[in-house]
Amino acid sequence: MARRTTSGKSLVADRRYDARAAAPAKPEPKRRRRKAAPRKRGLVGWLLFPFTYLLGLGLRVAWRLGLAFGVILAGAVLYFASQMPPITTIVDARTRGSVTMLDRDGSVFAWRGDQFGGMVTADSVSPYLHDAVVATEDRRFYRHLGLSPRGIASAIRINLSEGRGPLSGNGGSTITQQVAKLLCLGVPYDTSEWESEAAYEDDCRRTTIWRKAKEAIFAMGMEVAYSKEDILTIYFNRAYLGAGSRGFEAAAQRYFGKSAAEVGPAEAAMLAGLLKAPTSYAPTSNMDRAVGRANVVIGLMEEEGYLTAEQAAEARARPAQLSDAAQAKAGGYFADWIMAQGPDFLTRDTTEDVVIRTTLDQRIQTAAETALLSIFEAKLKPSSEAQAAIVVMSADGAVRGMVGGRDVRASGEFNRATQARRQPGSAFKPFIYATALDLGWSPNDMINDAPLTINIPGSPSWTPDNYDHVFKGPVTLTEALYESRNIPAIRLSEAVGSDLVRDVARKFGIESDLAAGPALALGVSESTLLEMTGAYAGILNGGSAVQPYGLIDLRLKGDDAPLMDNQGTGLQERVIQQRAARQLTYMMSQVVARGTGTRAQIPGWELAGKSGTTNSSRDAWFIGFNAEYVVGVWMGYDDNSPMTGVTGGGLPAEIWQATVSRVVAGETPKPLPLDLPGASAGGNIVPDQGITADREILDVLGNILNGLN
Repeated sequence: MARRTTSGKSLVADRRYDARAAAPAKPEPKRRRRKAAPRKRGLVGWLLFPFTYLLGLGLRVAWRLGLAFGVILAGAVLYFASQMPPITTIVDARTRGSVTMLDRDGSVFAWRGDQFGGMVTADSVSPYLHDAVVATEDRRFYRHLGLSPRGIASAIRINLSEGRGPLSGNGGSTITQQVAKLLCLGVPYDTSEWESEAAYEDDCRRTTIWRKAKEAIFAMGMEVAYSKEDILTIYFNRAYLGAGSRGFEAAAQRYFGKSAAEVGPAEAAMLAGLLKAPTSYAPTSNMDRAVGRANVVIGLMEEEGYLTAEQAAEARARPAQLSDAAQAKAGGYFADWIMAQGPDFLTRDTTEDVVIRTTLDQRIQTAAETALLSIFEAKLKPSSEAQAAIVVMSADGAVRGMVGGRDVRASGEFNRATQARRQPGSAFKPFIYATALDLGWSPNDMINDAPLTINIPGSPSWTPDNYDHVFKGPVTLTEALYESRNIPAIRLSEAVGSDLVRDVARKFGIESDLAAGPALALGVSESTLLEMTGAYAGILNGGSAVQPYGLIDLRLKGDDAPLMDNQGTGLQERVIQQRAARQLTYMMSQVVARGTGTRAQIPGWELAGKSGTTNSSRDAWFIGFNAEYVVGVWMGYDDNSPMTGVTGGGLPAEIWQATVSRVVAGETPKPLPLDLPGASAGGNIVPDQGITADREILDVLGNILNGLN
């Protein structure tokens, strides 16, 4: 039986548990962390300390500045992006329009102003053209955000290695940056700020550090606002590609006569090659240079995988060829003249695209150009600076061809057919005979070719002479004309009245200030070749004046209704009777048949004309016609110096003959509208009378008479 204690507590063995374990554990006091002792820098550390401190400070400042710059840059990019207009409003931002000229058959032969062929897109142009532009101008185009640091660095390296400034020469610009320049960084043309569009474009092309920075931001803004294809679309429409072509559609039409959607690899390469230097590489300027540049582009396309080796070889073997119109480059002088036929706001200063239908016949134009060059090459020394001009005209005044100088392909140059005012010499004489015939004289009437004395009040008398220094006595009017005798011309002019002769010449279209008195008969009044040819057209058409014209109608591109319409004729009022004109035609036919113009003969053809040579052969003319066309030829020096051994019946007549031979080649000869002379109207003979003249007139006569024929 167990013992029970009196206290009622259970018995516990004192040593069974460790008293310390049984007692609740006391928390250990918190240890105080000891401060690390400062690290000893040592000598090197102390030496480097200022640099490491400044580096750390610089990195902290640079990080903050970089962040601020990034925010500002992003804001600027987004600002420009928000300002970008719709593409359709900027693909054609020309301030000037264009003029397209059509010949009499409706074919294009010349362009003026800034041509724009219409909007194209990166998707609608030929794939070859799309790829050629990317391969040539920016092969990383689809991999950058508007800038190409690698391209910029490469351009700077090339510029410095070639001794130029870092921003001169190669620019390393991406296509996006080039488009930014084309858009002038969003600055529109303002006539109040720039004197001209050229000055505006020059300002847009200025290269400065600030402009390059703005250009970079603008380019990135474009990348945000537009897709890559949109940027290419702007480029395809805004780039200048030479010969007045703005955009690839206009250039494709200008050079190849086809759309930008239809060009093949060779043509695409030539067009893309123009971007480097449009004027230098224009195929109309230098085809060999254009082909060489195109071959470089073909190589780049092959490297980028846009062309196979076979395609590249084919493109090199068969380079692009100009269209017939571009190759002919016809009628440059004529086109310049046409630009002066309409109002400036529809020609020189047009802001619209204008189409002008003209009277030009490209076959006749080519005939005139070829004739002039062939005679100059065969008969003149290469060092000769002599010039010549040709006008071919229908009887109603329609100009069919015009050559204004030896450089038959020139445009924008001095036009000797329309701008040079020179003395026609004996080429003026037909208007004296026209006046007499209209008054009733006959080609068989007689006139005295005898010494003539002109009395000058208060001064010694003056006696003119013939070119050959021979006097033949009584001669018919016909003989006097075809031998180009001076004395009979003076006598006849005074007999019918020099004032009346002057009036007839003026009505026929000679607008010059015609001389008074006897000097008039010698052709001393200056005139243009166009005026003289137009006056002769009045003889061919039966006696009616003509207004030489080249513009048939003018309309805005795409419109059917013309804004100007010439009604297809330049015929004006009648000047002399038809009978007189037909008689004069007969007399002038004898000039070619047996007179001073025999070198103008063409076997089987009836031809009429008149030569003219001024003092010391400073000017030599031959103007004549067949049944359909009047052709005028002038030859001389621009500085009015004398020619050696040149008369109107010489080289000018040969140029005339070479021109007309080509014009009528293959045609059936047609008779001239002439009347054979009957008997004399009354056997008129101008009496051997003295003529009184003013001192001023005599001075003119004395200077030029002895050289006329």
